[in-house]
Amino acid sequence: MHTDHTQDQHWEREISVANIVDFEKAYAQGTSQREFARQNDIPRTTIQYWLSRKRGLEASPTLVDFFESPEGLAFLHRLVIALQFVMCFLCGCGLRPVAKVLELAGLCVFVANSFGSRQKLGIAMEEQLRNYARQERERLAPQMAAKRITVCEDETFHPEICLVAMEPVSNFILLEEYAEGRDAATWTAALKTALEELPVTVVQSTSDEGKGLLAHVRQGLGAHHSPDLFHVQQELSRATSIALAGRVKQAEETLNKAVANTEAQCAAQQAWDETQPGPGRPPNFDGRIAEARETQQQAEQELGAARQRQERARQAIRGIGQAYHPVDLDTGALRTTEQVTTDIERCFTDITEVATEASLPERSDKGIRKAYRVLPEMTCTMSFFHSEVEAQIESLDLNPEQAQAVYQGLIPAAYLKNAARKTKQADDRGPLRELAANLRSDTEHGLANLDRGSHITVERVAQECADLFQRSSSCVEGRNGHLSLLHHSLHRLRASRLEALTAVHNFFIQRPDGTTAGERFFGAKPADLFEWLLDHLDMPARPAKKMSSQPAATVLN
Repeated sequence: MHTDHTQDQHWEREISVANIVDFEKAYAQGTSQREFARQNDIPRTTIQYWLSRKRGLEASPTLVDFFESPEGLAFLHRLVIALQFVMCFLCGCGLRPVAKVLELAGLCVFVANSFGSRQKLGIAMEEQLRNYARQERERLAPQMAAKRITVCEDETFHPEICLVAMEPVSNFILLEEYAEGRDAATWTAALKTALEELPVTVVQSTSDEGKGLLAHVRQGLGAHHSPDLFHVQQELSRATSIALAGRVKQAEETLNKAVANTEAQCAAQQAWDETQPGPGRPPNFDGRIAEARETQQQAEQELGAARQRQERARQAIRGIGQAYHPVDLDTGALRTTEQVTTDIERCFTDITEVATEASLPERSDKGIRKAYRVLPEMTCTMSFFHSEVEAQIESLDLNPEQAQAVYQGLIPAAYLKNAARKTKQADDRGPLRELAANLRSDTEHGLANLDRGSHITVERVAQECADLFQRSSSCVEGRNGHLSLLHHSLHRLRASRLEALTAVHNFFIQRPDGTTAGERFFGAKPADLFEWLLDHLDMPARPAKKMSSQPAATVLN
């Protein structure tokens, strides 16, 4: 016959809890243990063991009654899963902080809290996160409308090479895996595998100027490559900011010396006047003071010029970002490729003039030339945007008035709305949204004759056109930074762990509007990830029995 402990191993915790609650209710109405055991086909010794275990819990009767009930157990299950999920998969904590929270909360009486228990749950949670992501992808991909997308790509190192590719509009991670290399063939094979069975066509990639990435995009994908604006501005800042700051500091030091010299000459004159000079010609204090003041004035002018050159360089670098837009952010008018190129050229001219005036070193000139070499790609990206927009509008088969309304109204309005969402300063968002609303209002008359279905299609195409211009891979850069922090805290990210973290990013993290990246990418709402975990993870185990503290009996010979 099995012992009580062995018998209990055959019973799920939620079943044993429900049975003991039912027994206590029946016992209060006069039903005996033997009769209840016979009615429910449960060994009487098992019921006795359950009762003994419940009475032995070192907690208040109220807490014991709650956590030893179906409702309390369900709450405990949700709490433990939520705690470990948030701390380990969102915040990057280890398992020991989770165990410490449970200990401080006094829940160790009701739930197993050893490192092994936490580790077992972590492994199971990781596996279920991966299963969830695969299932939802298989379920949602066939329902997804075919679309042309841009991908943002970059590598990070843990120190293994990790390839990361994201769709910037939805912020959905398409690819996040470790690879042996980062050459074009490896990138192309990995991304094509990641896109299998997805009805998407990659028409553009935004990334840095890495040779492997460029070859992957142009030859492997046959898509357009859009340069990352951040890397252009970063290269210019690296080439000029430190050197110009050094010129400012040098001018400040020169001015300080000139001021000190002027003060010294004035003090010398005052000391001479206060003493009784002997015979002879007095020093030419007026000439010395005048010369010192002239030197000080020149130093002040040079400091002002150095600061002005520093500010000109800053404004010119910012100006590249302000110019690199297909829509004028002040008027809402579409800008031609020539207009954008001319404005960016002007910014580079200003930076070059500043470098010449400040006599910056050769390395600064080299950095400026390196950044300037990307300008043709920026020009090509602007041309690519306009050609794609024209093709999309032509596919709508609109009359000239309607096409003009879409081209000059809806698309700029959608782009301004995107720009407002990305703008850091709250004061700048209001005017952009107001301008976008005005543009949409002006186009209502031109599109008034469209039926509802056609109007929805036109709106969708206009938004897709606005989303097409991607000048930054900041989404993937931010993801890489987040992974670096996780790697730093955990010391190592396993491939399975990385896949689980990808699932959390795609299907759990929400924007302020309440949508996840998966919902935005697939166009349909995925199943609730946390509820999936609750359904697929076991109830928390009970803590292990404490070992007896009684000394072993002495063996008599």
